[in-house]
Amino acid sequence: MKAHALIAVLVAGAGLAAAPIARAQALPPPAKEVSADKLAINLFPAKGGAKLKVATPAFKDGGDIPFENTLYRGNHFPGLSWSKGPAATQSYAIIMQDGDGNRGGDAILHWTIYNISDRTTSLDPNLANPPPPGAAYGPNVLGPHHIYEGPRTPAGPRHRYHFQVLALDTPISVDPNLSWTDLKAAISGHVLASGQIIGMGVADPTAPPRVPGH
Repeated sequence: MKAHALIAVLVAGAGLAAAPIARAQALPPPAKEVSADKLAINLFPAKGGAKLKVATPAFKDGGDIPFENTLYRGNHFPGLSWSKGPAATQSYAIIMQDGDGNRGGDAILHWTIYNISDRTTSLDPNLANPPPPGAAYGPNVLGPHHIYEGPRTPAGPRHRYHFQVLALDTPISVDPNLSWTDLKAAISGHVLASGQIIGMGVADPTAPPRVPGH
């Protein structure tokens, strides 16, 4: 009986370790991002190359995004902070894209928020609806005006998710029907400084198979 009990304990311990081991063994991302040239930080270079420092309490730059901040478990916004933009900054925009994904010839657009006050340099974790006063949620791959949509990384190599903050020299008029094309047009030529933090996404090994069409 003692031997059987010992075996049971060892098996249980192996089960507890299975999830982190599965995550750690996920493949590294490709050497080159398929949609690198479609990322906002590359599409709209800052005037003079000014930089913003971006951070999140949820993970370090280049670290794994916790499953709680993904569509796999909870879809909670991880929180974000950034250094103050140049004196001429009138608003901030944040754009989250998957540079290792491609949909319709573009990087996969997960989340946007724009017209953030120039006095704001952070967004709290679990940010939901409504956004901060004056700001508005913009488009993502599902259409205009969507709240945070975290990763649902497919099985295979890790994906890089770019949380990009842009300091703009202009406000952007709030429009619930604003498209990605419209938002890009409003940003183009107005970026004073930019910065990003990159989180790595990986498939949740405990998640049930995705239902086709969902």
